[in-house]
Amino acid sequence: MSLMVNKIAAAGLAAGVIAMTAGLIGNLIINPPGYHHSEDEQFAYVVEGDGSATEAVVEEEPGIEPILAMLADADVASGERRARACTACHAFESGGANKVGPNLWNIVNAPKAQVPGFSYSDALAGIAEPWGYHELNLFIANPKEYAPGTKMSYGGMKNVNHRAELIAWMRTRADTPAPLPTEEEINAAAGGASE
Repeated sequence: MSLMVNKIAAAGLAAGVIAMTAGLIGNLIINPPGYHHSEDEQFAYVVEGDGSATEAVVEEEPGIEPILAMLADADVASGERRARACTACHAFESGGANKVGPNLWNIVNAPKAQVPGFSYSDALAGIAEPWGYHELNLFIANPKEYAPGTKMSYGGMKNVNHRAELIAWMRTRADTPAPLPTEEEINAAAGGASE
């Protein structure tokens, strides 16, 4: 009888050790050493509804600060660290495979819905403007607001400095990085005109 009790206790202990180890490994994957998620980063997986297309809205949301003046001095290394959370769904390498989201190599100033082999939502495919700095800023700040009906399930990055760092790093992920904004473009954005 005591042998059976020992086997049951050992099985319970083994299950607990396995569950604890799986939790620790999962935490290391989500929170790699040296990277700390900020309070403005939200992680979510949203299952889309019936997939019906809605008209894309591209007007600037009040309160989303322009980033053009910040790009030249943005901390690219910090942007690369921020992009680690994005690598669960996106690749950033030349010739990289599409994942849940498309490969984002050479994304700055690229046309929307341009990566071959990726099935884009009608919400993004229907927007004519390329992925300029302004559009990336709005999309990363709030994907669902920028393109209602997008498949992108990310909740948005609220901190303007973090967005500038991420976009500055994304700019480097290209054969030839897109030019930084001109002084005239920066002044126009600061004066209330679109970036």
